[in-house]
Amino acid sequence: MRRLMLLRHAKTEHQAPSGRDQDRRLDNRGRQDAAEIGGWIGRHPPFPDRVLVSPAVRAHQTWQIVCDTMKDAAPRPPIELMPELYGAEPAELLQIIREVSAPDPQRLMLVGHNPGMHELALALAGSGDSALRNALADNLPTSGLAVIDFKVNSWTEIAFRHGRLVLFVSPKLLKQASGE
Repeated sequence: MRRLMLLRHAKTEHQAPSGRDQDRRLDNRGRQDAAEIGGWIGRHPPFPDRVLVSPAVRAHQTWQIVCDTMKDAAPRPPIELMPELYGAEPAELLQIIREVSAPDPQRLMLVGHNPGMHELALALAGSGDSALRNALADNLPTSGLAVIDFKVNSWTEIAFRHGRLVLFVSPKLLKQASGE
């Protein structure tokens, strides 16, 4: 069994002072949302064994806040900044996942960007709770987390439509569930 956790970066400023998209930073809401989703992850194991993060400032900041927020609940998994995640299409993301090697994680998290992350989640989730799949079909919002399980022994075996969507959560959904 393998578990893939797809986390979209949190909300950002509209433009970086440098003018480069990769330099865009989290805004106040983004920092709050990243902390909220990190706290939620920290209360809902199992946790990722390895994390692949886009080198864009917003993705790296999102992971740092998520990790800091869940630090008391889970050991810090090894992370790798992967330039290939920035702007990647679903097929490219799938190839990155398939190439994950030693140590062979059972639970892998990617922290990246739309539209690739959203399209990947939709392409991988061949089954799962219909309400979750319908909610995910609309969007993978900032700080949104999609968790997909695969009945395989190796990451090389995962394929489009063979995963089961077991979880889809976002700060907005968490607020709705709590009645705020």
